[in-house]
Amino acid sequence: MGTKTVDETGLKTDDDKVDEAAEAKAAESTETAEHTAADEDTTERDTDAGAATEGGPSGVGQGAGAVVSAGLGIVSLTGSWVGTVASARESLIGQLETSASSDVATMIEKGYGNAWHATALWGGLFALVALIVGVVVLARPAFGAPGRPQAPWIKSVAWAGVALGVIGLLLAVLKYTDVLLGLPSTG
Repeated sequence: MGTKTVDETGLKTDDDKVDEAAEAKAAESTETAEHTAADEDTTERDTDAGAATEGGPSGVGQGAGAVVSAGLGIVSLTGSWVGTVASARESLIGQLETSASSDVATMIEKGYGNAWHATALWGGLFALVALIVGVVVLARPAFGAPGRPQAPWIKSVAWAGVALGVIGLLLAVLKYTDVLLGLPSTG
């Protein structure tokens, strides 16, 4: 049982009730301090998130677009799986369409010329896509947040993609028109 004491006002109280009241008051002040700290932390995070949003996009999409452009430009120069399959398919079709009695020019054209043109066509398509993606990445800041410069590495990689796309497109046109490594003449 609790003991009876006299408080500062002269009233008799139970010591247990006084202790409970003091503990409750201490717990309440601790909870209030924890809630205040949590509210301040949330406010800081919200402010940081708002600042990031106000600052505009981080440029991740532009960076990814620049890398894709450069990658497609490299693929246009080195060849792709799709181009290889298309070339093999055209070669097979050409072999099936020619017979042993066909003249040599027809056999070369159907068996190898169409395959060469298919490879050039697919290389040109990859180069064109690389060129378009690179130009879009370079032009994006003009339509984005004013005063927010594009990261230098994004510009460099996008320019590399544009350059590789132009070179790939030029080579594809030269291969397709037989200016570069044309089929041998039979006559």
